[in-house]
Amino acid sequence: MSPRAVLVGAPGAGKSTVGELLAQRLGVEFRDADALIEAAAGKPIPEIFFDEGEDHFRALERATIRAALEEFDGVLALGGGAILAEETRKALAGHAVVYLSVQFADALSRVGLGAGRPLLALNPRATLKHLLDQRRPLYEEVATVTVVTDGRTPEEIADELAAAL
Repeated sequence: MSPRAVLVGAPGAGKSTVGELLAQRLGVEFRDADALIEAAAGKPIPEIFFDEGEDHFRALERATIRAALEEFDGVLALGGGAILAEETRKALAGHAVVYLSVQFADALSRVGLGAGRPLLALNPRATLKHLLDQRRPLYEEVATVTVVTDGRTPEEIADELAAAL
């Protein structure tokens, strides 16, 4: 069993929104790795970061993604930082991985000031710019398909992906 598509990208790329629409078009389930982590931990991600720290969150994230890649056959959206783990990048090999590319201006307008996003809590503009620059090569490394999302609606993107898949 393997997901039909795994969506990766920076905060604000549209992974959850596009993922839900894509799953509908393909007639499969949608799952968001961050929501799976929250359900397993019994609390929101910002609380996991605050109570146990980022290392604990990242361990939960790696385990959640590993299980989903083996047990889920729908559309899976990963958190923006999931690809930082080499273990996760290796696990994505052989899967249909869609990189939803977004430039800084569009990402900033979509995430606002980072409410509910622990890594964007302090100085969201500078942090988001740094995250985009740092992670872009890793998203490109794991991607089998790259879709530019800037200036496009989630529906347009989901239609393009459904046709490609």
